[in-house]
Amino acid sequence: MRFNEYKSTYDRDGFVIVRQLLSPGDFAELSRELARYIREVVPTLPDKYAFYDDKSRPETLKQLQHMDIDPFFREYYQHPVWTALAAALVGEEVVSMGPEWFDKPPETSKHTPPHQDNYYFCLKPPHVVTVWMALDDVDDGNGCLRYVRGSHLLPIRPHSRSSVLGFSQGITDYGPADEAREVRIHLSPGDVVAHHGNTIHRADANASASRNRRAFAMVLKGVSCRRDEEAFSRYQAALKQQHEALGLKVG
Repeated sequence: MRFNEYKSTYDRDGFVIVRQLLSPGDFAELSRELARYIREVVPTLPDKYAFYDDKSRPETLKQLQHMDIDPFFREYYQHPVWTALAAALVGEEVVSMGPEWFDKPPETSKHTPPHQDNYYFCLKPPHVVTVWMALDDVDDGNGCLRYVRGSHLLPIRPHSRSSVLGFSQGITDYGPADEAREVRIHLSPGDVVAHHGNTIHRADANASASRNRRAFAMVLKGVSCRRDEEAFSRYQAALKQQHEALGLKVG
């Protein structure tokens, strides 16, 4: 679990790929537990925990949050491999902000707007990393992640409310110059891409007819991080407005 070799690339580009982060046994266990959670727990969850492209169609499940309600995922916060990678990248001890699950179901998914995660997190210093693990083959055809290399070295860009559930804010001035610098990330199941909280990224809709684009992610922050409470309150208010506009029960 020595990940220091990845830090220079992460510091330069704002993201880094790590192939096959987990052992085959650990990856199989995670896959089984995710399947159990979706099968047994998700049908009991309120709106703010599980997002769908079309709630009347369970197969369009697109995002899971607050997964620490489940004992397995609450304990997974402390998984030594994920925490070791994050600590090596941010350069200090880390604490987990929790796991998430994502999908872009075929023929129903929407694009993911360009955004910077730390616009949502509001952390200073921005020593926060998202470790995103592919559960399916991920490529251009099913909506791979696209990063703007080096964008974490510049100030946070202006964001405004998005119509895409699960991504309440998107960058307002993203344009052709940004698109020209995008790096497309292709992954196999078990591969991860880890990105800095200020790195700009987006994804197209899933254009395939039958392929999902599922992923499991953990967000981990350095122990030196402190939240800008005023900025975070503004973000939470905007998030609530988006959920209410989309008809979700947010109470």
